[in-house]
Amino acid sequence: MKVLIGTRNPDKLAEIVRILGEIPGISWVTFRELPFPEVEEDGRTLEENAEKKARHLARLTGLATLAEDSGLEVAALGGAPGVRSARFAGEGRNFQANNEKLLALMKGEWDRRARFRAVAALALPDGRLWLREGALEGAIASEARGRGGFGYDPVFVPEGEARTLAEMAPEEKDRISHRRRALERLRPVLFALARGEPPPPGGDPGSA
Repeated sequence: MKVLIGTRNPDKLAEIVRILGEIPGISWVTFRELPFPEVEEDGRTLEENAEKKARHLARLTGLATLAEDSGLEVAALGGAPGVRSARFAGEGRNFQANNEKLLALMKGEWDRRARFRAVAALALPDGRLWLREGALEGAIASEARGRGGFGYDPVFVPEGEARTLAEMAPEEKDRISHRRRALERLRPVLFALARGEPPPPGGDPGSA
C-alpha cells in the first residue's frame, strides 16, 4: 500500500519519516517522487487544515495521504499564534522573524506557559478520514537557543526540561514531540490498512 506524506517541508518530512519508520506493507511516497502543489492552509483550526490537505491530496493523487498541521499556543497571548503559527510575523516571513516577534511580545511576561499541538490526518481516496491529536506542554524561553529542529523549536522549553527543543538531538525531540504523539495515534490505523483489516474508527482527533 502506498501512502503519500502530504508535506513539502523537508524538515517536517524528515521528522515524520523518522517517527513512523518502516511499517510492513506500506511504502511511503513523498513530494520528491510525486510532486504536488501546496495546499492553502486557510482553515480556522489545525483540524480543518490537516483534513483539507489530506483530503485534497488523496483526491488529486489517488493515494492514501497523511497530512499534519501544528501550531504553538501561548497562554499569555490567548492561544496565539495557534493556527497562524507559520505566518505569525506576516505572509512570506520566516521562522526567525516569527520567533523574534514572539520573544518581543513576551518580554517581561511572567506567565510563559505554552504548548505545541499537532493534528495528523489520514485520508483515503474513497473519502474515509482519521484524525489524531498530540500535544507537548512547556514554556517560552527568554531567548532563542540551539541550532537543531525548525520553527519555534529554539524558543520552546518542554515541561521538565531546561533545554529548548532546538538544543536536543533529533532523536530526543522525536521521543516527546507533539507530532510524534499525534502520529503514534494513527499507527494502528496504518497497520490495519496495510493488513487489509478493518481500521479503528475516525472520530475524535484525540482518540487512540
